[in-house]
Amino acid sequence: MRRSDLVTILAESNPLLTRGFIEQIVEVVFEEIIAAMERGDRVELRGFGVFSARKRGARLGMNPRTGETVQLNERYRPFFRASKKLLNRINSS
Repeated sequence: MRRSDLVTILAESNPLLTRGFIEQIVEVVFEEIIAAMERGDRVELRGFGVFSARKRGARLGMNPRTGETVQLNERYRPFFRASKKLLNRINSS
């Protein structure tokens, strides 16, 4: 599902709201999730899952083109852990 699909579904189920307003709502929600992760906070959506940023330590990598080893700095990666409810719904079908 793409963002536009989500907006379409929400617009169909909420005919009193304009499509433009729904697009703004979706944008604000995603931006707030990103901002929280930038601050180092975790975002918990009950019944769905938890978004967080995990630190990946510095390590040696390899340039695939030349085979040369390269030092990679520590970085943060987005991480999602699904809730038990979501996992049960996905695996029940």
